[in-house]
Amino acid sequence: MLGIGSLPEPEAYAATVQRSAVEPQPQSPAKNRTPEDPPIRDPSRYAQTDHLRDRLTQPGRYISLPIISRAIETGQLRWNSSDGWRFVLTRDGVEFVIVVTDTETRSPVVVTGWTEVVDDDAAARSPQWTDTDIETIKLRSALSRHRESLVPDQIQPRAVCEPFRIGRHSVTTEPGCRDVVCIDCGGRFRSKSHLCEFPCSR
Repeated sequence: MLGIGSLPEPEAYAATVQRSAVEPQPQSPAKNRTPEDPPIRDPSRYAQTDHLRDRLTQPGRYISLPIISRAIETGQLRWNSSDGWRFVLTRDGVEFVIVVTDTETRSPVVVTGWTEVVDDDAAARSPQWTDTDIETIKLRSALSRHRESLVPDQIQPRAVCEPFRIGRHSVTTEPGCRDVVCIDCGGRFRSKSHLCEFPCSR
């Protein structure tokens, strides 16, 4: 089972603060709130980062605006490992993790989001998830959890026939294969850092 603290994305948070931080305005959250204050539960108050908007268009992410809204309204609240807070919504064996901040930006911001399989049996029984969905979520989680490390042993069991994007690459893998393979350039990779570092040569 994957731990909820296993996938922090500090680079996304740092980019958000760098682009969005401003001098506090009289009614801004940065002026009136502290990092210890629980975040606002009103989805309409939240801005979105470019990082998040890009994710909403990517296959294999499974994050949508309705999911984000529902997580903010009703999800379990957890402290984020880098900064800010996480709203966590669980559906059919999968957790939707939505990271927000509202103390260093002019308005509350949804920074990023991802999915994790937390109950294999529930996910397998659910009509919401196909086998490919489950495998994609597990593979993406393994690569993100060990971003700087080679993870051939965690890639090897996965079967992902529908490409999903990491960095500049659209990748798949087959059972027994110890790499993910870019369908555009043919590159073979065993870590997320390499996927993000090397451009696609298509």
